[in-house]
Amino acid sequence: MNRATLDRQLLLRRAELTAIDAIEHLVGMQAQAPRAPFVGLWCRVAGFGHEELSELVTSRAAVRASLMRATIHLVSARDCVMLRPLVQPVLVNGFSASPFGRNLAGLDLDVLLAAGRALLDERPRTRSELARLLTGRWPDRDAESLAYAVSYLLPLVQVPPRGTWTGAGQATFTTVEAWLGRAIPAPGSLDEMLLRYLGAFGPAGVMDVQTWCGLTRLGEVAERLGPRLRRFRDENGRELLDLPDAPRPDPDTPSPPRFLPEYDNLLLSHADRSRVVVDGRIVPLYPGNGGVRGELLVDGFWRANWAISRNSAGATLTIEPFRPMSKRDSAAATREGLRLLAFAAADAESHDVRIARA
Repeated sequence: MNRATLDRQLLLRRAELTAIDAIEHLVGMQAQAPRAPFVGLWCRVAGFGHEELSELVTSRAAVRASLMRATIHLVSARDCVMLRPLVQPVLVNGFSASPFGRNLAGLDLDVLLAAGRALLDERPRTRSELARLLTGRWPDRDAESLAYAVSYLLPLVQVPPRGTWTGAGQATFTTVEAWLGRAIPAPGSLDEMLLRYLGAFGPAGVMDVQTWCGLTRLGEVAERLGPRLRRFRDENGRELLDLPDAPRPDPDTPSPPRFLPEYDNLLLSHADRSRVVVDGRIVPLYPGNGGVRGELLVDGFWRANWAISRNSAGATLTIEPFRPMSKRDSAAATREGLRLLAFAAADAESHDVRIARA
């Protein structure tokens, strides 16, 4: 399972793909930290450079939107239009269970969303600007809750410069329709979504798929797919689903060190994370713009965290292993770490990799 998942995640060897093809193969990339997908693509795609993804975002070929698990994902424009109606129930449920939803009890949400849509179709706005405008119409309601209702429940995208390598500033939203010039269709079949998940994360059980997307009752979809799926049992008797012809490499296939960014979907998209996470560790969710912290895979498993710090003398990558690393693994991680610094801190005058005491 470990080697099969790493292979489909493009982590056993860097793929000869364009960035947009890799993003679609992965069914999107977790992107709360705007720079995280840059590192995620760097460790998966041969010859990837910052400008390729920045251009996809500014040209609207790729977008950042609330999708699976009601979290921000970087997806292709095509996948945004396909996935958003499928995961709408996840966002509705997430909002209803939130303090923002409780603050708006009794309010006609259809009227609120129509007002929010009109404002965001007019031009992109920050959530604070949206709150200020909406509270003029609903002065007796919590302004932040009004804005969050719109950003949860309407299909929105975050516009650049946020999401480019050099972009910064607050998240600024507009509607998918206004940004992409196409309407959001009625929800389609969940069949394709489940099949694509297995192509990027399989073999996996139904609970794994549900953890990734936030939806429930996907066992019915798996049953409907019938002979289009191959079924296995893991060591504990749990049923695993897979595509019949998907790669399942030999477990002894070498797995080079890989520096994953914060929030990487490899670590978040299974109910049972033991295929890559050792000792039941909790994946850290770092704050910030991204691209300077993450997790290190050694022989295919999460064995260390990493962070890049900078000063006037240059940039230093510090690796913090959970247990002592062998000389061989340390040397391989150092070589890969220097490549990461050349990508993530290219403007620094010097680069250094340090391995902390376990």
